[in-house]
Amino acid sequence: MTNDRVVPQIMATSSDEQMQVRVVWLYYMEGRTQLEIADTLSTNRLRVNKIIAEARKSGLVTITLNSKLTSCVELEQQLMADFSLSHVTIIPTPENPELIPALLGQATADYLVQQINTTKITGIGVGWGATLRETVRCMPALKRPDICVNSVMGGLTHGIEINTFDIASDMARQLSAQCAYLAAPIYAGSPKSRDAIIRQDVFEEAFRRIGANDIIILSIGDMTDRSLLMRYGLPTDVTIDELLAAGACGDVVAQFMDCYGKPIKHPLNKRAIAPSFEALRKVPRVVFTSGGLNKANAIAAVLLAGIGSVLLCDEETARRARDIALKLKEDTCSS
Repeated sequence: MTNDRVVPQIMATSSDEQMQVRVVWLYYMEGRTQLEIADTLSTNRLRVNKIIAEARKSGLVTITLNSKLTSCVELEQQLMADFSLSHVTIIPTPENPELIPALLGQATADYLVQQINTTKITGIGVGWGATLRETVRCMPALKRPDICVNSVMGGLTHGIEINTFDIASDMARQLSAQCAYLAAPIYAGSPKSRDAIIRQDVFEEAFRRIGANDIIILSIGDMTDRSLLMRYGLPTDVTIDELLAAGACGDVVAQFMDCYGKPIKHPLNKRAIAPSFEALRKVPRVVFTSGGLNKANAIAAVLLAGIGSVLLCDEETARRARDIALKLKEDTCSS
């Protein structure tokens, strides 16, 4: 990625100098074409072209190539090597962290379209969350009726646009694809009732479909009130404090894990209507797309869990998550 920075090196006092500065500003900073500049400044395209060429030679304009992605690319390679990932995309962390879901959504959409266009994909599983919502918004319209987009976890009983049902149906619509739901709540009332639910034919078929997906795209939840699950999904008989006391640092498909990426020993995990971590490991490509420093510990846990092969994240968060995960690995090896 390059940024052309125009640096006026002299004071523009004469009319010729003022014309030069205006031309190079409109050309480099505003991205105007030479013809547009000529019309704006009531001159001709030949003069504009000559001014631009002379400005470079005289030093009126200096161009600095700022590659913000250099450190991102380096971090991508480190993460792939450290955690046996097949692909990593790291985006620069924006000054406003509220922009992270939208930026990651665009990156995730780009990655998914590239996979659809270059590999044989017939099944795409999706979770939920703001980043996946943005991914769907960034997806171009394609015609892939051979693909089935399916939700891989139960959803909320009241509708919001970041619910798994909405994400699956909207993505299928963008792809002109088939759509299937795991039509159940996130959690059953008890582990026993969960087992009874998934033994039904319709759910056995749904879980077979989930296991047959070529790619599953998921977000990672943390333990703060920024988490969709914390705000809307926890059963009334379970508190955040008791999950924290059990060692939870975040969740994947509504199942809570400790800092090492292992499922915590809490009955709630056995109530989740979603594939287990072991089942996810058998899927050819599980993509995690999450960012924001509030998720660093949870992302580190996912890296250690080895349940995904692709990560999309912002640089600052990914760097901190890598440091956390490597420190935990080191502590485990030395103990």
